[in-house]
Amino acid sequence: MFFEILGNVPYTDALALQERMVDERAAGARGDTLLLLEHPPVITLGRGGRLHHLRASEEVLAARGVTLSESPRGGDITFHGPGQLVGYPIVALPRERRDVRRYVYDLEEVVIRTLSDFGLFGERVEGLRGIFVGRDKVAALGVRISRWITSHGFALNVSTDLSYFDLIVPCGIADRGVTSLERLLGRAVSMEEVRARVIERFAELFGSI
Repeated sequence: MFFEILGNVPYTDALALQERMVDERAAGARGDTLLLLEHPPVITLGRGGRLHHLRASEEVLAARGVTLSESPRGGDITFHGPGQLVGYPIVALPRERRDVRRYVYDLEEVVIRTLSDFGLFGERVEGLRGIFVGRDKVAALGVRISRWITSHGFALNVSTDLSYFDLIVPCGIADRGVTSLERLLGRAVSMEEVRARVIERFAELFGSI
């Protein structure tokens, strides 16, 4: 298992990178890899996305420096931006783990265990995708699996400017809020520390596949 920290990468560049890496993984030209990065402000619309969940006009998005991009991942609409740790696993699932629900469950578990490292109780909510602390979502998930090779993944709010989420109905969920590690803990949180915890927890769940 390899881990690559890429810094701040435009969303469309990350899409192209994932497509190339999936092809390389399918050809046996690279090993399983977890990409960890941030994005400049962008709203993405997944395969199940509804444009009416976008609350802002093109003018408002432009004024805030937010781009809009379609995404081949599952899920609805979400926001990515600075202060949010995004994880894109490029992993070839072995035959005994070719179960989409299990894969999503394990990816959720990475986030739940990471939150536990910070003394927070993250949980799944029946019928909703993502990880919540109380009634607020702290991490979104949206995955793609092609030829049993994964891409896209999770986005964990660390120090994200949460006002950006006012531009959308996050993941199409209107009756719950959005939060971050910093808001939950009431203090500054190091992105480097969160990355280290995510790498450790991801290796626990995926390092031996």
